[in-house]
Amino acid sequence: MLNVLLVDDDNEFTDVAANIIEFLGHHVSVAANLKEAYEWLDSQPFEHILLDFMLPDGSGLHLIDHLKKIQSKAQVTFITGHPSVKGILAEISGPQMGYLVKPLQREDIEGVLSKQPKIKPQAKTSSIKRHFGCLIGESAPMQELYLMIERVAKTSANVMLMGSSGVGKEVVATAIHKASQVKGQLVTTNCGALSKELIGSELFGHEKGAFTGAVAKKEGVFERAEDGTLFLDEVTEMPIDMQPNLLRVLESKKVIKVGGTKEIPVNCRVVSASNRTMESIATDKVLREDIYFRLAVFPIHIPSLRERKEDIPLLAKAFLEELNSENGCEYVWTDAQLERLSKFDWPGNVRELRHSVHRAFIMSDPKGNEIQLPHTFESPFSQTKKQDNNVTAGQTIENVEKELIRITLEKVEGNKTAAAEMLGISTKTLYNRLHAYGDFAE
Repeated sequence: MLNVLLVDDDNEFTDVAANIIEFLGHHVSVAANLKEAYEWLDSQPFEHILLDFMLPDGSGLHLIDHLKKIQSKAQVTFITGHPSVKGILAEISGPQMGYLVKPLQREDIEGVLSKQPKIKPQAKTSSIKRHFGCLIGESAPMQELYLMIERVAKTSANVMLMGSSGVGKEVVATAIHKASQVKGQLVTTNCGALSKELIGSELFGHEKGAFTGAVAKKEGVFERAEDGTLFLDEVTEMPIDMQPNLLRVLESKKVIKVGGTKEIPVNCRVVSASNRTMESIATDKVLREDIYFRLAVFPIHIPSLRERKEDIPLLAKAFLEELNSENGCEYVWTDAQLERLSKFDWPGNVRELRHSVHRAFIMSDPKGNEIQLPHTFESPFSQTKKQDNNVTAGQTIENVEKELIRITLEKVEGNKTAAAEMLGISTKTLYNRLHAYGDFAE
């Protein structure tokens, strides 16, 4: 049985189509416009969406964009009563998209709902080993990571993943989930992307009518991850006043929906992640201590790419293999290119490396098979990081101190009292330094 969302403003059509879908043994929800469709999608997952191309408040293409944002894997079938749109729909239809033109028969609806998405076969079997089906690397830091994943997978302990941005925390969460061989699914949510008003609904669910816009009952991520794994990304960005609610669930293994009174038992491993250091978590007071110890029963540090440079050629080959397979190409690396990739510092870690490989793939000559690397790998972000820290070996202590004061003053927008406090010196001492250096003098 499929959970189907029917989005169409033709009431007569939706009445008939909904009856057919239910007759075929599926559950159907109906929306007359984009607004109602968004509300349904926020309340529950759907396997198939029958979507009118032209709606009162926009195009069905707007809903496609929304599905991409929420990372929905729903199969989409466009429905239209306008034959002129047929050519456009045929062009945009992909592996997870189809189209039908009204008037429809029962057989038409039955056909699209029974059709499985086509899986594109890989041209070649990869020679690169993927540990737990998703992690690449044979360096010593990665071997240590694999051992920790194997050990914790045998338990139900909560795990906190630490590491800088781009190291692949969600991939490691996936590896832990796969290694655990649990019955339930891996459910992911980004705590930093949710507003204070919506985070309770996302985590714990809500009852119908609990607040304006709550048109239907919704399961929270704890319920959806039953007997599986819940990945709380950027957990340290959760509003501090919402954290006691999370602590209560971690301690009691029960949730209460927003607007509800009944306690619902939940059972899942919680894998959380933060790109903050342990020192930052403690000193910046972004996470309550009692919650930290509940989440970080087993903390894991994920190594940055510069800590495992010997893995860069393997990762570059794997990314290129994927792009070749998706596009029917046969580009290859030269040894010199792999050496150049290995020498770069990659401040954005694996994410930045993947981006650079993809960029090189796009720029390469389609008539040949050699990848064309760009002249520089530096992104605006990596350049900014260098500008933020211009301290290098061989500089005088005066120059280092001057640079530290400059950075601090920029951070506090010129507030010298705040800068002195951050630097751990008196305001008078700071003014003396500024007078001595001259460049900062008022």
